[in-house]
Amino acid sequence: MNKIYVVGIGPGEYEQMTIKAANVLKSCDTIIGYTVYVKLVEEYFPGKEFLTTPMKKEVDRCVLAFEEAMKGKTVAMICSGDAGVYGMSGLMYEIGTRYPDVEIEVVCGVTAAIGGAGVLGAPLIHDFCVISLSDLLTPWEKIEKRLLSASEADLSIVLYNPSSKKRHDYLQKACDLMMQFKSPDTVCGTVVNIGREGQSGTVMTLKELRDTQVDMFTTVFIGNSQTKNVNGKMVTPRGYKNV
Repeated sequence: MNKIYVVGIGPGEYEQMTIKAANVLKSCDTIIGYTVYVKLVEEYFPGKEFLTTPMKKEVDRCVLAFEEAMKGKTVAMICSGDAGVYGMSGLMYEIGTRYPDVEIEVVCGVTAAIGGAGVLGAPLIHDFCVISLSDLLTPWEKIEKRLLSASEADLSIVLYNPSSKKRHDYLQKACDLMMQFKSPDTVCGTVVNIGREGQSGTVMTLKELRDTQVDMFTTVFIGNSQTKNVNGKMVTPRGYKNV
């Protein structure tokens, strides 16, 4: 049977790609992905055929992968982070119903929440959730409800896609919503360029986060009520009472 691997390549640098992901990419004939992600990996896999599509061409990219697999090629569809976290695996399975002769296998990767948490310290030791602030595919009203519900439940929260040129004030709006249930002194953090050149992390309060400039290469972490600043690191206790 023809085969496509949907591969999470991790945050960016080759060293943070899983061994399985690297081995799969070495074994494939063709590697397909969003242009930016292909540029992150192409130097490590010489001799492969690389095919790209721009942003907002996800469906075309999936169809391209299946069409190449139908030619008898072993194909990898790559995604940054993990293919199952805001990645391509769901769409690949949906479109795959049109191609019953192609097998799909998902190869997991390190998502930004995990890669960024390691930079900041230990912010996700207890229950947490991930929310994207992009309203391209999700109505803002639903994002707002999720922010409020997660804050009321005292979850640690990771924010993906916190800002863009069209959404320059979305993080500010999100912080105002979260402060309905979280203290302005809640320990928070940001990480820029996770696993890539220029990586840096900063720990701050929720009030300070509200007025912090971020971009699409920033991942934002909001602690729960127990999260501490420990020597400049963001640390959420596991829940042990006597530590």
